[in-house]
Amino acid sequence: MSASSTPPPELEVEPPVAAEMFGDRIEVARAFTLDLAQRGEELGLIGPLELPRLWTRHILNCAVVAPLVMPGRVGDIGSGAGLPGLVLAIARPDVEFVLIEPMERRVAWLDEQRSLLSLENVTVLRGRAEDVRGTVDLDQVTARAVSAFSKLIPLAAPLLPRGGELVLMKGAAAANEIAAADKAIKKYRLSDVEIVELGGSQGIDLTRVIRARVR
Repeated sequence: MSASSTPPPELEVEPPVAAEMFGDRIEVARAFTLDLAQRGEELGLIGPLELPRLWTRHILNCAVVAPLVMPGRVGDIGSGAGLPGLVLAIARPDVEFVLIEPMERRVAWLDEQRSLLSLENVTVLRGRAEDVRGTVDLDQVTARAVSAFSKLIPLAAPLLPRGGELVLMKGAAAANEIAAADKAIKKYRLSDVEIVELGGSQGIDLTRVIRARVR
């Protein structure tokens, strides 16, 4: 059952830019954020210190990636709380999202949110990336806070066809991760590897994305 409509007092006030980023989907984003704020710690989805920065550090940090998402089908590896998969599905109802998550309680949360928020563009698969290889057709793969780039490449690249794209959310060490992944980049035939920085001009935490294409 969904949480009540009363936000926890420590929940960060919604930044004005949120309505700009989500447009006519802002009410759906608010419902998801409120439910995550009220039940996320109890369900082991977010830490106890995340509520005062839930919008800026998590919700908008993911939503800012929405313009990089191509029409088609996007896989989100290790979806967890739905970051970025559910957030992107809210922001981009024109795109199909496949949320890939191995932990049963997180799969239950993702399925529940898909139903509560009427996200018809979301499919939830229980399993690891290796488990779903060859069972789903994807055009892009994303992930957030899952693993180093060098370890993500063997998980994500085989899910994509030639021309498919990785859109992986990373931290300040993104450039170092690319340098450390040189062997994997060559082995899995990635090209056009670049770092895209988003959000700085919108007054939210800088989001770094490693983008690469499968040759």
